[in-house]
Amino acid sequence: METTLRGVGVSHGVAVGEVRHMGTAVLEPPAKQIRPEDAEREQARARQATEAVAADLSARGQLAGGEAQAVLEAQALMAQDPELLSDIERRVAVGSTAERAAYDAFASYRALLAGAGEYLAGRVADLDDVRNRIVARLLGVPMPGVPDSDEPYVLFARDLAPADTALLDPTLVLGFVTEEGGPTSHSAILARALGVPAVVALAGACELAEGTVVAVDGSTGEVFVTPTAEKQAALQAEAAERKAALAASTGPGATSDGHKVPLLANIGGPADVAAALAAGAEGVGLFRTEFLFLDDSAKAPSQAKQVAAYRQVLEAFPEGRVVVRVLDAGADKPLDFLTPGNEPNPALGVRGLRTLLDHPEVLRTQLSALAEASAGLPVYLEVMAPMVADRQDAKAFADACREAGLHAKFGVMVEIPSAALRARSVLQEVEFVSLGTNDLAQYTYAADRQVGAVSRYQDPWQPALLDLVALAAEAAKAEGKSCGVCGEAASDPLLACVLTGLGVTSLSMGAASIPYVRATLAKYTLAQCERAAAAARATDGADEARRAAHGVLSGE
Repeated sequence: METTLRGVGVSHGVAVGEVRHMGTAVLEPPAKQIRPEDAEREQARARQATEAVAADLSARGQLAGGEAQAVLEAQALMAQDPELLSDIERRVAVGSTAERAAYDAFASYRALLAGAGEYLAGRVADLDDVRNRIVARLLGVPMPGVPDSDEPYVLFARDLAPADTALLDPTLVLGFVTEEGGPTSHSAILARALGVPAVVALAGACELAEGTVVAVDGSTGEVFVTPTAEKQAALQAEAAERKAALAASTGPGATSDGHKVPLLANIGGPADVAAALAAGAEGVGLFRTEFLFLDDSAKAPSQAKQVAAYRQVLEAFPEGRVVVRVLDAGADKPLDFLTPGNEPNPALGVRGLRTLLDHPEVLRTQLSALAEASAGLPVYLEVMAPMVADRQDAKAFADACREAGLHAKFGVMVEIPSAALRARSVLQEVEFVSLGTNDLAQYTYAADRQVGAVSRYQDPWQPALLDLVALAAEAAKAEGKSCGVCGEAASDPLLACVLTGLGVTSLSMGAASIPYVRATLAKYTLAQCERAAAAARATDGADEARRAAHGVLSGE
């Protein structure tokens, strides 16, 4: 009998197939004692296992490229953490086997992350995956992961580690459903990059029997269990209609009455450029530069290396707009040469621009590299700082850009509520603001973006978040400057219309979402978008806001 489950849709499309579950996690190793004379051999085994897992994760990142590479490189750094390895060796020295020592050391590290605040607690899934891979290698058992299958299937899991998501084969994995995660988790972002339909935060996902036929709608978040033939046909027909609408929609982003809304791509490096161009991106709205710094956490990349990478991206968009975010280090993206190791709550400590202002030579080199890379190119370069709290932060960044001789527009990311509330003050120092809705929601609601249990607070339809977006957009309009959105909120076609109605001047998202947003925007006038935005803000919850906006735009 057909039943319907509802989670959070995070990647568009429809997938119909049989359920296959993720390989089980590594079992807890037995707590047996070793002889003192075996300690050195066990410590060597532990070192070899951590090095092998780190190398494997880095290799997977190289294969995947783009955003996936940055995520997997961060996991590789977890595996190589010197404090973690020291803890493992200490436990071996007092009698633990290598596998038990690794298991217990990761458990301790897990507790430290939880104690550091909810922001880092959300990275536990990544940490668990690293632990499982190290312990599996030490035990000599198969790695947990994506099941082997000759036939296409829908993958179900409690959560998906980036190492698994990054290398999913879209010809076999028709879609995936997870019990944990949120709309801005790593798995959700990578699913959109792959173009695989996905639903997260679905309670009871792991209880569905292997082989059950399901239909997954990544747009609505609905999962139909044992759908009828009629339901399958209806969903496939709807998906075909959406695909036809995408093919018919080309050119720059605009509403039906000609109000221009540039549609830009979020990229993690040169590897993402081809997909952005294929999707018709009008430029880059968020160029994350962290990928360059994750290759070696002990030191910053040279200016020459940075110039080469930046120029590759800039050359791909002649006469286009490219917005580069300078290094966003700290919290969940620690770098040995930059990040304090003893902060009680890194998410609320020295991260983003604060880190760069503490290490001006790193910021100076990056800005100088951008100046050199853009020299002589017909590109509209814009450079922005992450985690800006107020006018003083904005001025410090703008001054650094000028001192580096950078000929570009200077801007800031609005990720902290104070910057949204005082956007007009911030805009006295810079030429644009760009809203990072993922972190803005996280800090507004004190709800980590990776924790499924608090995913409702991370919903970008929350009216309080829309209020902050409206404040920033109104401030930018009053100052005659631009206000973009580069968070994942921009990838929701219906919400893109609402953001346009709030006064946002450009939208940046994963490349796979651009055709969906372009086609949807082209169906409505600016006035309709404004009415939908007003209706959404007049509600008291995300679901109500979504329904209210849909009602206005559909004429219901």
